[in-house]
Amino acid sequence: MPEIPVGTTREERLEVTPEVAINFMGLAEARVLSTPNMILGLERTSRNMLLPLLEPGYDSVGTHVDIYHLAATPVGMTVTFRSQVVSIEERRVNFKVEAFDEKEKIAEGTHQRFIVHAERFAAKVQQKAR
Repeated sequence: MPEIPVGTTREERLEVTPEVAINFMGLAEARVLSTPNMILGLERTSRNMLLPLLEPGYDSVGTHVDIYHLAATPVGMTVTFRSQVVSIEERRVNFKVEAFDEKEKIAEGTHQRFIVHAERFAAKVQQKAR
């Protein structure tokens, strides 16, 4: 397995646009970053951190998410997603994840990813699909 240092961090940013906002109240003024898109940003940041550390042909898949969505972020604001490796158990990598908008922390929690060989993983998926 590759060397993945505990404490490794990564940040990524996303502008909240109507495409990633929820419209559950029917009011344009109430549109905010949706929880599924917030979780996607946290997972993507974690995956993008791991990718350059893995050997060619390997990737990671999300296996667990435990996130608190603490505050709403309106359309037009920018969100910063932060991920930090907190532990590694063989091929399982555990992360502390957080998200902040321009005013406050909007999310915190944990995420777990499992390192897989991409071709073997694809073969298992195809076998299951048959």
